[in-house]
Amino acid sequence: MKAIIETGGKQYYVEPDKEVYVEKLDAEAGKEVVFDKVLMVNGVAGKPYLSNVVVKGEVVKQGKQKKVVVFKYRQKNNYHKKQGHRQPYTKVRITSIEER
Repeated sequence: MKAIIETGGKQYYVEPDKEVYVEKLDAEAGKEVVFDKVLMVNGVAGKPYLSNVVVKGEVVKQGKQKKVVVFKYRQKNNYHKKQGHRQPYTKVRITSIEER
């Protein structure tokens, strides 16, 4: 069974036993999370969401991605600014896709 879920303003194509990196969720490693914003399951689309389907997953770990360097520069104005950013993420293993 395959599904498309929405979390953190992004959409993810998931299936059982697949691991996905999503925007940071407020859950510790080992806890269960439930995604109720399901857009599509096996080719059946919702308007905009399917109300009778939930996707359950288990948080594997929390972390931060590699650093991205942001460098701003204005020529002839003696202006340059260097800044780094590390986006937090949550790694989730999808356990099941089930109907309510």
